[in-house]
Amino acid sequence: MIAFACDYRGAAAAPSPNHGERAGGRAPDMIILHYTGMDTGEGALAWLCREDSQVSSHYFVEEDGSVLQLVPETRRAWHAGKSVWQGETDINSRSIGIEIVNPGHPGGLPDYPEKQIAAVIELCLDCGQRWGIRPELVLAHSDVAPVRKVDPGEKFPWSTLHAAGVGHWVEPAPIKGGRFFQRGDQGQPVEALQSMLSLYGYGTEINGVYSEKTEGDVAAFQRHFRQERVDGIADFSTIDTLHRLLSALPNFGA
Repeated sequence: MIAFACDYRGAAAAPSPNHGERAGGRAPDMIILHYTGMDTGEGALAWLCREDSQVSSHYFVEEDGSVLQLVPETRRAWHAGKSVWQGETDINSRSIGIEIVNPGHPGGLPDYPEKQIAAVIELCLDCGQRWGIRPELVLAHSDVAPVRKVDPGEKFPWSTLHAAGVGHWVEPAPIKGGRFFQRGDQGQPVEALQSMLSLYGYGTEINGVYSEKTEGDVAAFQRHFRQERVDGIADFSTIDTLHRLLSALPNFGA
């Protein structure tokens, strides 16, 4: 493993051998947040730094807020896997990956400590400023890989990040009655929902059929933006929140 100077001043180097060239030499324009999903941070770090694991991230944020850099930002870390956003499938080549120590759903999805979240915020602000990353492109692993991945989970405090200037957010609409769509439904309203998800960036197929894939995309959206209930059913709260997020995007509809 080759030593390198950290891009983020608040980090210490812990080199991983698992990286390569960014396709086309492109600069990162996304940040993808993950949880480690393992019993211990030590075990997760060891795994990310083992050559045979074939996985890595650029940064690793401990529960006490300590930050390690595993891969230089100019290199392509192997964190997103099979994923898609805005029609692009090589998310690793366009992103900075941040692993956050948390045992995740297998470990009961405990709360993220305040010191850890403060460190994530500072790191994202620093990366975002240096690379000109737009707020709406700070995303969850589950956003770019719905169904396959669920991290950093529905307890990750996206609203706290947004209040500090990181990520895109609107206050989710309250959950209440009214019309909803679920797996098996078909028709133009389903197609309209799929179109909105696709416009936001999800890899949703626009075919008017509320399939397992559409259900998974809706659940991923809820896990990030409407965390109170993650069920894959497009109720009023989900659709209204999505619509207001789209409306809040810069130049949307221009």
